Amino acid sequence: MEMSDLEFFKRYGYLSLGKVLTDEQVTQYTVQYDRDREAFGYLWSGYNHNQSINCDALISWPEGDELIRHPAILSPIEALMGTSVCFSEVCVRHMDPYDGEFRQGWHRDRPHDPSHPMRMPYIQSMLYLNDVDEGSHCFSISPESYDDPILETEAQLKRSPGVDLHGEAGSVILFNIAVLHTATVRHTDRERKTVQTYYGPDEGDYLSNDSCIPATLWRDHPDAATRQFYGKLNPRSETFARAFGVN
Repeated sequence: MEMSDLEFFKRYGYLSLGKVLTDEQVTQYTVQYDRDREAFGYLWSGYNHNQSINCDALISWPEGDELIRHPAILSPIEALMGTSVCFSEVCVRHMDPYDGEFRQGWHRDRPHDPSHPMRMPYIQSMLYLNDVDEGSHCFSISPESYDDPILETEAQLKRSPGVDLHGEAGSVILFNIAVLHTATVRHTDRERKTVQTYYGPDEGDYLSNDSCIPATLWRDHPDAATRQFYGKLNPRSETFARAFGVN
């Protein structure tokens, strides 16, 4: 990672990696994404406003592992976290065309972690599978430096107004999940398709109870590094493992 990228992340709490996937890969993974929505619709549920999500995509879309552990994504994540990381959660998300009012729901996914040099408890990768610009739904963030005073929502937005982050299909944005952010919903006739993955340090607790990790990754995979990466099981994964006799 370039020092300038590291300094940008420290100053603003996010970093755009630009277009990580080739056009051919975008097509390939979009076909798989659409297949997942069609064949496994029962795993998709409504979330927040105008979104549907599948947080069990590791089960229904096994090729998604290629995106989660894509070298061009994982390498800068480990550089920013300052350590090796493990899988925490993946949510494949869809936003429909929308003819209602402009909407934002600013939030922080987790409190800041004072033990981390950038106060970052976990980091998220947001992958756009379609073009995102002024005419579509997008991801927005209120830039925050690693040493800024931590403020409540209104005060933070007054100090640092939200920035809309755009990118062509195949682009990736990394951000500290403790930094204030939102999905921006606007009037548009276009869909938004994203793959959003959380990563955390090897040490420490699991992030959430949303994504079930299949035993094919944490127990049976032939590669030890893969087993390590997926080895931090949440209670949901442990419950399913017990139910299916996986020890």
